[in-house]
Amino acid sequence: MLANSFHCYIGIAKTAEKLKNIRERLFVIVFGHGTRTGRLFDVVLLYLIVFSVLTVMVESIPSVGKRYEQAFYILELFFTAIFTIEYLLRVFISPNPLRYIFSFWGIIDFLAVIPAYLGFIYSGVEYFRIVRTLRLLRVFRILKLTRYTKESIVLFNALRNASYKIMVFLASVLSVVIIMGTLLYVVEGENYGFTSIPSSIYWAIVTVTTVGYGDIVPQTTAGKVIASVIMITGYAIIAIPTGIVTVELTRSNEPKKICPSCNTENPGTSRYCSYCGNALFDEMEE
Repeated sequence: MLANSFHCYIGIAKTAEKLKNIRERLFVIVFGHGTRTGRLFDVVLLYLIVFSVLTVMVESIPSVGKRYEQAFYILELFFTAIFTIEYLLRVFISPNPLRYIFSFWGIIDFLAVIPAYLGFIYSGVEYFRIVRTLRLLRVFRILKLTRYTKESIVLFNALRNASYKIMVFLASVLSVVIIMGTLLYVVEGENYGFTSIPSSIYWAIVTVTTVGYGDIVPQTTAGKVIASVIMITGYAIIAIPTGIVTVELTRSNEPKKICPSCNTENPGTSRYCSYCGNALFDEMEE
């Protein structure tokens, strides 16, 4: 009996080891991009995402959607099955499944499949017609495209590095439109369409972004002067975030120096570490 238990334990251990090896191999294919199989997986998934989004768009055309309703239904079953398998596979092979599930990409992957199931469940119930609109969230699949392109990763890193600067910039713009909108409310008043401070702020946002709907227009001389200032300011405001992101993109392409003392990454032109102040030397100098 002990021998049988020992053999059973050995069998379980071997099965666990095989399962671990399979998970590691699948992890390299699904989450990695350095192998030929991993790149093939990414390319196939890219095409599936594009075709599924195109299917949703074409299905929304009334004449086409009604005529080929059965075909679109079968296609949606196919795409939903594929993306469900992908999602469950990522959860299974992830070292920390909960971390993946609640991560940005985990939520996107979830949104790519759950609306279809809700649509299948409630499509025939009269009082749950509103749930059908959730099927439009399938368009979120297009966000999965950015995961498989190197350029999108560079752009994402640049936006992340510039996030604090952009937040400060947006806060400054918000302050400007609040002040300008309040001034227009005081100068123009209700007689010229500026019925409240929020509506005046709306006008300031439309003007500073150079959209110019024209639904609210200043009539007084003072109001026109303020509007002219906002319009000119708008051109500068549009250029600032572009410059911020461009600088970060340029920095991302520059060679980096790793501080030997604290391992902090520094720009290639730095001579001293930005974190600990340790001297940085080029390989030629060393």
